[in-house]
Parts: sequence; structure tokens; C-alpha cells
Amino acid sequence: MTQTLRNDRHLSVHDLRRRISEGEIDTVVVAFTDMQGRLQGKRMHAAYFAEHVLTHGTEGCNYLLAVDVEMSTVDGYAISSWDRGYGDLAFELDLDTIRLLPHLPGTAMVQCDLAWLDHAPVEQSPRRILNRQLDRVAAMGCQVLAGTELEFIVFDNSYEDAWRMRYRDLQPANQYNVDYSVLGTSRVEPLLRSIRNAMYGAGMDVESTKGECSFGQQEIGFRYADALTTADNHAVYKTAAKEIAAQHGKAITFMAKVNEQEGNSCHVHLSLRGTDGSLTFADDSGRTRRYDAFVAGVLASMRELTLLYAPNVNSYKRFVSSTFAPTRIAWGQDNRTCAVRLVGSGPSARLENRVPGGDVNPYLALAAMVAGGLYGIEQDLPLGPELTGNAHTSDLPSLPRTLREARDAFTASELARSAFGEDVVDHYTNMADVELAAFETAVTDWELRRGFERM
Repeated sequence: MTQTLRNDRHLSVHDLRRRISEGEIDTVVVAFTDMQGRLQGKRMHAAYFAEHVLTHGTEGCNYLLAVDVEMSTVDGYAISSWDRGYGDLAFELDLDTIRLLPHLPGTAMVQCDLAWLDHAPVEQSPRRILNRQLDRVAAMGCQVLAGTELEFIVFDNSYEDAWRMRYRDLQPANQYNVDYSVLGTSRVEPLLRSIRNAMYGAGMDVESTKGECSFGQQEIGFRYADALTTADNHAVYKTAAKEIAAQHGKAITFMAKVNEQEGNSCHVHLSLRGTDGSLTFADDSGRTRRYDAFVAGVLASMRELTLLYAPNVNSYKRFVSSTFAPTRIAWGQDNRTCAVRLVGSGPSARLENRVPGGDVNPYLALAAMVAGGLYGIEQDLPLGPELTGNAHTSDLPSLPRTLREARDAFTASELARSAFGEDVVDHYTNMADVELAAFETAVTDWELRRGFERM
């Protein structure tokens, strides 16, 4: 078994075996990230895991990459269907990801890649999609560094109560804007402290917590890492934060827009470095030509790849003018009204993609940014003029306004089909189709309120 520890808080195979044999660990979660960005998998008895799964992996039904949010079997996926019999996928352990989950007693986790039973990779798996783009960068002698900034809203209701209340009239943990407020975050500090410390113990480099502007909204920041590590950590953190909130009798949501206030964003910071650590985006004169071309490619591909940044019907409710969510495809130097904000200089030079919301799948968003950036480098695209002022009021092209608009742009994109492959584009087009079909048959509170009596 080959293994590279990401830091000294991750576990080696030897250490995991020792902790299992000594009874310190009795459960191992074997998990992968699905299309919706959720962790799916199994809880294994640790002794069984050590004796059998650690060397041979395990399996799961291939419908796990062909269901909707409700876990319903749906039509249209080439890789999985009733006609194909819903066979198995192999869960291939990535031993570099072994970590403790301190908020769950006696529990460790290992993340997986998905393969067919002949060991061919499942190309539609989000982790595989990102890894293919990272391989393209590696062939250039570079690596991708990234960080994600997830916002969430804390409610003083349990998840069970929220369900019974049909997610209406929930009590946010703060009753006013607590952006950067130390007093405001003190109210939820027991929860935030538990999340910070548990995630540090799970091998993540936690930076800080801060309040945000919507009632009950918070953000926990993590230090950047290589793109795959960042995506893996993002998926673990999102699940663990919900579990810890439930332990505190609270509920948190990462959905892009939970009400008419500011939505939950997930700004993605990204830069390239040489595999030897050398700078790629900056030199003595400032931004490099490669940096400009990369940003130009991200912008040029933005409309076509928005589906991978905003994958749900609700995602598009967040794009509102005169808010901190973008509406125009623009770039600016330290300009938070733009879709792409350039920040830092020298070693810290990076772009911030402000389009993704808290519902984003991190593997797909990072893969889209890399694919777009590489397109810019390969085509030697020039970077257009910087947007100064308010991008919302500019006449620059707008982001797709609906999931259907983004879906149509994605499925027609030659860039997407070239970068990801026909099978991947068709797969995620169908995911959007399934979401749209579900939404278009739903009767909403808005319709009932307006039409029940008056129509």
C-alpha cells in the first residue's frame, strides 16, 4: 500500500490498524462524494474493515450516481438503470484521506474513488472529473492550489423540527446582521467552537470563524491546499458540520438561498504553482501572461460551465443585483461586485470565483475553473479590460438566470465536451433535467398564497 500523509493529523495505515487493534477505533466510514456533493457510503465495523476492506475495498449500488436529491431512481442515465440491472460499483480507498472524526466516538473515515468492477474508473464521478483536470495541469509541470469559503445559516431548531414545520418560521441564531460581529458570533460560539476543533482534529487547517450578514449566517475559513485535498475536506466538513449542529440541537443549511436575505455563497480561490513551488501567476512585474490567460479562460467559459457552479433550481435565486452575489461576467481587482475578483500579489496572487453558492459540488466547481483556465492558456486568450465600479449595472454579459438556461449552455458547449467528455456532459445534463422536471411539477407556497382564494 502506498500512502502520503497530508499532515500529521491524518492517519497512516499502520496507525489506523494499531488504533483498531487497541479498541480506540471501532467504526470506519467509507465514503465517496456523489453528484450533489454529499458524502455517501457505509459505516464498517473496524475489525472487518482492517481484515477485509483495507486491502480489497468494498462495493455499492451504481444507482448512487444516478439518483436525485430524494434518492429516487430516475430515468435518463446511461450508466445505471432498471434495464441495466442496477449493479455494483467498486469503492477504491484513497489511503491518503484516512482521518479521525473527533465528533463521532471511535470513528475514522477514508474517502474513495469509484470504479467499475473491472477497475476502470467511473468517469462521471465528481472526484474523477476533478482528477482528470488536475492531470492536465500536472502535464504542464504545475499544480492547482485552492480554497473554498462556505457560508451557512444556523437555526435554533433541530432538523426534525424544521422538517415538521416544513422549513417555515424557523428561528435564526441571530436576529440582526452579525457580519464581523464578535458579539454576534458569541451567541453561537459553542457550536462554532465544536466545529472548528473537530475539523482540526480531522486533519483540516482551520483559520477562523466570522459572522455574515443574513440572520444566523456564519462562515468558517480553512487554509488553502492542493485542489483535491480542498475538495475532499470541503465534502467532509459540510457533512460533519451538520452532524455537529444536530448534536447541539440546531440545524444549519448551506442551500444557496433560504429566504429573501443574502444567500449562502461558496467563493472559490485558486492559483497555479509549479510542481517545484515556483510562482506561475506572478513575477517581478506583477501578473504573468499565463495568469491573465487563465482568468480570461474562466470568464470565457463562465456561461457554458455555470451549471457546475450553480447546480440547482435554488442556486439562481442567489444572483440578485445590488447584493454580494454576482450577476455579470466581469473581473475586477479586489472588486466584490464581479464574478471573478483578483486578489493578492506575489505568492498570494489568485482569482476568487464568486459565482458558486453553498450548494456547490466542490469537485465539479474546481474542475470547471481548471478546464476554463486551461482553455484560456491553450488559446492564449487576452484578458479584457478590468471592470471598475459596480458590475451589476454594467452592460457586460450576464450569468444564466435559471437552471434551464445554464443547462442549455452546458449541453451545447464544445468546450465542456472536449474537456470532460461526452459521457460526463450528458450525465450532468440529465441531472439538470431531473431537477427541472421535479421543480416544474411542484406546487409552491408562492402559488398557494396568490391563487388559493383569489383565483
